Amino acid sequence: MKKTMALIVGCLLIAFTANAQATTEIRLSPSASDMTPVLLKALNATDDKDIKIVFEKGEYRFMPDLATERYSTITNHGNGLKKVIFPLDDFQSVEIDGNGSNFIFHGRVAPFQIYHSQNVTIKNLTIDWDIPFTFLAEIIDVNEKEGWRDVKPINGSHQWAIKNGEITFPNVDGFSFSELGSSLAWEPDTKQVYPGVKDAKSRPTKVEKLSNGLLRIHEKLKAFPPVGSLFSSKGDRDLHRYAPAFHVKNSKNIKIDNVVVHHALGMGFLFERTKNITLHKAGVYLSEGSDRVISTIADATHFANCRGHVLIEDSRFENMLDDGTNLRGTYVIVDKVISDKTVRFKFGHREQLGYEFADRGDEVWFIQQPNTDRQHVNTVTKVNVINETYSELTFSKPLPKGLKPGDMIENKTWYPTFTMRGTSIKNHRARNVVIKTPLKTVIEDNYFSSMMASILFRGETFVWFEAGAVGDVLIRNNHFEYNSYYGGEQAVLYVTPKLGETFNQDQLYDRNIRFIDNKIDTHGGRIVWADRVDGIVIENNTIDRNIDKEQLYPSAPVFEFENSRNITLKNNHYTGHYNIAVMVDEKSAKTLNDDGSIK
Repeated sequence: MKKTMALIVGCLLIAFTANAQATTEIRLSPSASDMTPVLLKALNATDDKDIKIVFEKGEYRFMPDLATERYSTITNHGNGLKKVIFPLDDFQSVEIDGNGSNFIFHGRVAPFQIYHSQNVTIKNLTIDWDIPFTFLAEIIDVNEKEGWRDVKPINGSHQWAIKNGEITFPNVDGFSFSELGSSLAWEPDTKQVYPGVKDAKSRPTKVEKLSNGLLRIHEKLKAFPPVGSLFSSKGDRDLHRYAPAFHVKNSKNIKIDNVVVHHALGMGFLFERTKNITLHKAGVYLSEGSDRVISTIADATHFANCRGHVLIEDSRFENMLDDGTNLRGTYVIVDKVISDKTVRFKFGHREQLGYEFADRGDEVWFIQQPNTDRQHVNTVTKVNVINETYSELTFSKPLPKGLKPGDMIENKTWYPTFTMRGTSIKNHRARNVVIKTPLKTVIEDNYFSSMMASILFRGETFVWFEAGAVGDVLIRNNHFEYNSYYGGEQAVLYVTPKLGETFNQDQLYDRNIRFIDNKIDTHGGRIVWADRVDGIVIENNTIDRNIDKEQLYPSAPVFEFENSRNITLKNNHYTGHYNIAVMVDEKSAKTLNDDGSIK
């Protein structure tokens, strides 16, 4: 028997259908008023575990005042009370169809939190903020000796003020940053990070308003931004990562289709402990004609301890202030061995506090210093969370002999296979792709341009504590154009484990990497730089030095290998000038197979 009931509240239509698979359908129409309470009323009006939300095409505004407020632990962001617009928890199925609508958010809000849900599809919508949480100014004049720069603020949608000799921004609902903070110079025409520059932490001693309308910022910097560049600031580190646009945690079977994020107060798309994720025609980039240079404050996409398969295809990521994609595990630190089967661990980075590292039934690896190998496997039978920093794990079998504080634990169960294809990533800070999974990884048919390394493999047992070593990677048929123009020395493909001093710095770490059939347009410098790799094939790549930009490190070789083995260089072609083709240390030279196609 089928039963249907309709309820109309303002611009809201809720249709309840009771049948074999009860689904609540919520239909919304555009309105100039705040849609947050309308949406939440609809969600609270049903107990169904299957829900569909359909937005009639138009513009919708969401304010923080009446949003759901809850304490949230968000990896690589700041934990705390968050104003959540779409709190989607414990659903069996969710479908959200924006029909090409624009969602405009205001203030410090977390747009989407999807927790403990499955079979989620979100499609056909765009996310933006009315007021961006950044400051932007054109550099008009610089006096390095006296330590000041004159700037012309970019107004438009940006919001700022001068108070007591300081720049405050964005001054939204009583919130402003305590300093300009992390800042970066951009090219005004291309909206690309200015070549050769580095991030600056800006803390002016005084800011004064000049008679011509410019601001004079008094501050001695190690390197001043070039005259004519655009200088962006995102505030102090403790506050400028409020929340991602989409935060998905403890969920499975997620599909993001034709969803674009123009701005977010953190990452664009963040997934934690989630199984099977597809991003199709996803976007993180500036809106057409925008006066801004920054899309998301951090990564476009980030996957922390996920499993199943992660697919990104036909997507576009630009102008974010961190990586295009970061897919990784987590190292936690052994703090105390409590018994033969129980260990207490702690998180190493403050932005991992409260992270759900493991659950009952998960298999983990133990990494015992100085050995960097995944040495022992054990199964978790009990988890006791003490607080956000410390937890206890009890295992089915005794702990490995000699386990001691400072050793690492890595979750073996929660790693995915990964595919990225048909995707463009450019005009942003940091790396295009950062990958840390031992399972099959395919990166093919993409366009990459990056100020730092384009593709980075780096397991870290300190700083960010992001695990781990790759084991099966195919990088094929990609177009790399103008990479590594950042002030630090990097490479198109950069393999560089970052292991603490208590670990063996010469031991092999990453394995089985194939870099094949790629096209690289370069301004000079390193193409592949690999350390501690066992098995790397560089084959059939076409390298053309056709970009008329300064080579920051002219003595750098095209290929360099350290502490590695089983290296193959075959049928690669280089057009243009280079100084050194291949540089290898004594260890790497023993198993180098180089056909001499680049001499």
